[in-house]
Amino acid sequence: MLQLFLMGALGPRLVADMGISPAVLGLTTTIGFGTAAVLSPVGGRIVDRIGSRRSLVLLLLVSTAALALIGAAPGAAVLLGAVALGGVPQALANPATNKAVLAAVPPARRGAVTGLKQSGVQLGAFVAGLPLAALAAGLGWRAAVWTASGAALLAAAWALRSLPADAPPSASPPPPASWVPRGMVAWLAAFSLFLGAGIASVNTYLALYGVQRLGMDPTVAGALVAVLGVTGIAGRVGWSKAAVPGRAEWLPGWLAWGALGAAALLAGAEWAGPLVWLGAVAVGVFAVSGNAVSMVLVMQRAKPGRAGQDSALVAAGFFAGFAVGPSLFGFFAERGRYGAGWLLVAAEFAAAGAVAFFWARQDRRDRKGHSA
Repeated sequence: MLQLFLMGALGPRLVADMGISPAVLGLTTTIGFGTAAVLSPVGGRIVDRIGSRRSLVLLLLVSTAALALIGAAPGAAVLLGAVALGGVPQALANPATNKAVLAAVPPARRGAVTGLKQSGVQLGAFVAGLPLAALAAGLGWRAAVWTASGAALLAAAWALRSLPADAPPSASPPPPASWVPRGMVAWLAAFSLFLGAGIASVNTYLALYGVQRLGMDPTVAGALVAVLGVTGIAGRVGWSKAAVPGRAEWLPGWLAWGALGAAALLAGAEWAGPLVWLGAVAVGVFAVSGNAVSMVLVMQRAKPGRAGQDSALVAAGFFAGFAVGPSLFGFFAERGRYGAGWLLVAAEFAAAGAVAFFWARQDRRDRKGHSA
C-alpha cells in the first residue's frame, strides 16, 4: 500500500515537477486500485493454490518493480503504467496475509494479530508522510520512491528466508474463481466499496489540500499523511482486538459514521485551519480501522478453504472504492472546490455506515431465527 501513500504525500511535488494535473494525480489511484479490484478474485484463487509464502514473495517483488518504475517515470503515461503494475500485489496482499494468519496464529489471537497486520498499511502512510517526504525535500521525490523500492526488495528477501515453507502446489485444477460475492461477503464488499472511496480520496488529496487551500509547506502537508498513518495503526490494532463475535458485526457501521465526522472536520479546516489535524486523526481512528474489522469478520466466518477467496472478494470491493473515489474527488479538486469534495467523502462514509448497520440487523435476525 506504500504506493498509494507516496502518490498522496508526494503529490504536490509530482504536480510541480512533472506538470501533471490534480485530476491525473487522482487517476494514479484509480488505475492502480482498479487493477487490484479486477484481479482480486483470481488473486484469492492463486493464494489458495500456491500458498502464502510464495504469494508474499511474488507480490513484494512486483512491488519492487512498480516503485522503481514510478521513480524513473519521465511523464504521466509511464507513471500510470507503473501504478497499474502496482495493483497486482494489492490483489494478492489480503488473501496471502489472511491465509498466513489462519495457518500460524491460534484462534484466540487472530483478531489482535489481524489488526497488527492491517496496521502495516498505516505504517506505510507514516513512512510516506514523514521520512520519505523529508527525503524527497532533500534529495528529490525520485530518490524517495527508489528508497521505497529497495525496502520492498529487502522485505521479499526476508519473506523468502523467514516464513514457513508452503505445501507443494496442488496438481489438481483449482475450483473456478468466484466473481460474485454472496451473503456476508457481499455486504462487506459493498461496505468496503463506499469506505474505500472515502479513504482513498483522503489519502490522495489531503496533502495537496493542505498546500493549495491551507497554505502549508509541502513537507508539513506530507506530515498530515503521517499523522493519519500513526492514528490508523492504533485504531486498527485497538478495534480489531475489540471485534469479538457479537460486537464485531456492529463495529463497521459505528466506525463509518465516526469517519463521517472526520470528513466534516476536514471541510471545516478551510475556516479553521487546525481542524485539518483533528480530521486526519479521526480518519485514522475511524475510517481506516473499518477495513481491518471487516477482515476480522471474514476470518471469523470463512468456511474451510475459502479464506483466500472471501478475503479477495471483500478486498475487491475496497479496491473498487479506491479506484472510483479519487477520480470523483479530482473533479472538484481540479476546480479548487475542496469543500464539495469533502462533502462527497462524508456521503460515502455515511453510505458505508448505512450498509453495515443494515447487514448487522439482518444478521442478528437470521441468527435468532436459526437459534429459535
